[in-house]
Amino acid sequence: MEEAKYIIPSELKSAANGKCPRCRKGDMFEGPLFSFSSKKMRNTCPHCGLKFEKEPGYFYVAMYVSYVFVVAELVSVCIGTYIITRNMESPWLYLTVAVLATILLAPFNYRYSRIVLMYWLTPAFKYRPERYADVKEGEGVNR
Repeated sequence: MEEAKYIIPSELKSAANGKCPRCRKGDMFEGPLFSFSSKKMRNTCPHCGLKFEKEPGYFYVAMYVSYVFVVAELVSVCIGTYIITRNMESPWLYLTVAVLATILLAPFNYRYSRIVLMYWLTPAFKYRPERYADVKEGEGVNR
């Protein structure tokens, strides 16, 4: 009898697409990344049933991850502004660019700070290929 081969989704690709960290199949968010209609995060994974909020206040830690994102984005945007304009005299130029970048990248920061927290900073949410991988050759899903 042949051993079944599994399709294991890439960790980076699954994180970039906002998939569940345990099964890498279910969507963590209801809408697309830059949607004004729905930025809501689901309570549980629709595929494996993982409860995303591990404990009350769990996502407060995501604020620190978001802070790191914002600092890196602001430094990058301000350096880019200097390279493009060569203007060191106008603080209003940099303030305007920084505020616009912060507002435009807010949906990205909200979503990916939570994804980084769940994928790489919470060991309890690690991927379990033996339970959730699709069988490439053979039948059914191994659960």
